[in-house]
Amino acid sequence: MQRLGVLSLHTSPLVQPGSGDGGGMNVYVRELVGSLAQAGVDCQVYTRRHHPDLPDVVDIEPGFRVVHVDAGDPDLAKESLVDTVGDFTKGVLGHLEDHPVDAVHANYWLSGVAGHTIKHELDLPLVSTFHTLGAVKSLAGDPEPAHRIQAEREIIGCSDAILANASAEAVELVQHYDADAARIEIVPPGVDHAFFSPGDRAGARVALDLDLGDRPVLLFVGRIQPLKGLDVAVRALASMERDDAVLVAVGGTSGPTGDAHLAEVMELADELRVADRIRFVPAQPHHLLSTFYRAADLVLVPSRSESFGLVALEAAACGTPVVATSVGGLRTLVRHGSSGFLVPERDAERFAVHADAVLADPDLAAHLGAGGVRVARDFTWSTTAARLRRVYQDVAARSLVLCRAA
Repeated sequence: MQRLGVLSLHTSPLVQPGSGDGGGMNVYVRELVGSLAQAGVDCQVYTRRHHPDLPDVVDIEPGFRVVHVDAGDPDLAKESLVDTVGDFTKGVLGHLEDHPVDAVHANYWLSGVAGHTIKHELDLPLVSTFHTLGAVKSLAGDPEPAHRIQAEREIIGCSDAILANASAEAVELVQHYDADAARIEIVPPGVDHAFFSPGDRAGARVALDLDLGDRPVLLFVGRIQPLKGLDVAVRALASMERDDAVLVAVGGTSGPTGDAHLAEVMELADELRVADRIRFVPAQPHHLLSTFYRAADLVLVPSRSESFGLVALEAAACGTPVVATSVGGLRTLVRHGSSGFLVPERDAERFAVHADAVLADPDLAAHLGAGGVRVARDFTWSTTAARLRRVYQDVAARSLVLCRAA
């Protein structure tokens, strides 16, 4: 298996994570494909052209190129992209005529719909990573359309391998989609330890120039949308016994409710009288986030659902304790009492109790930070790439799965 087609319809690995539709999936595709290319797999990443001036092909490094496919207006919102899948699929098929691959790896359900068609058109094995699942998001309070969940069910039924980021996602795939457990491969993402590693907190704060001084700092990193729970972080800040802590929120608005959610969060901060203790920072280049992790005393991850939780992993690699919602892959990444704390049902008061405990006890903070570093050592992109090379080779060598929807 020497040539791989990677589908990432709705967001490009060239886009900065943390705002718009850019998030952990951007990091996943970019870092994974880079590691695969270094291991000798030639990768073509197909993404929708999101700006008219983008070149057709961008060569990132040997074996890693991004192909921009014309599919609908470049300015379309994510919620309208389902109508572009047909054009995207035709564009990918056209490029593959002259640049054939041995397998296709689809990321997110929109790419999965395209990958499903490509599999049948070219008799190629299909590997699928969903990153989030519509049924799981709906149960967590973020309703998703029925056509998405049905599409996911059809993709799962025809995928030659289904990738889960953590064991919790594997369970969800079987429970909510009747996935064949024999075709599920648990392959967690990695972290770039060259960037994300422990460092000097005082020096990091000076570098950020946010006038933090020696005040306790809680950090939130992520897109500003209801799913990620910035409002929970604000309530936790207001519930703490410490009244000198600062919340730094790094990220931009995302989705149709992002701007409205930010307005609600700011109004909530005013009501709770903590607005003067919150610093909003625009989305940052991914490698610069390490400075924010090192500057923080604690990272809050109050998401409604997470298939994995790269923020928690990156914070752990930097030696910063994490307090996170007890959902999905966060249950694997955050070892309760060892590398951080898990909170049921996004209880803001429990977040506050754990935050106060960490800030009040330097020995506890050091214990959790060291535990996080130990956990993070097991996650590298080179390991992820090596596992996936085996998956690609396996699916390319055996008969294709018969489509359950056929």
